[in-house]
Amino acid sequence: MNTKHITDPAERKRLKRTARKNAPPKGKRPEGVDRGSQKRTIRKASKGQSKR
Repeated sequence: MNTKHITDPAERKRLKRTARKNAPPKGKRPEGVDRGSQKRTIRKASKGQSKR
């Protein structure tokens, strides 16, 4: 929901909350898709003098 045109923070917050409440529920994450700290980390390449 785009609320950039609303200057009053309280009004903006109220509109966003009602929009979130009325939004259709999001589906579950597909199997095997990790989130946050469960994601695999990428190994860093070794530091040091380059070969070429």
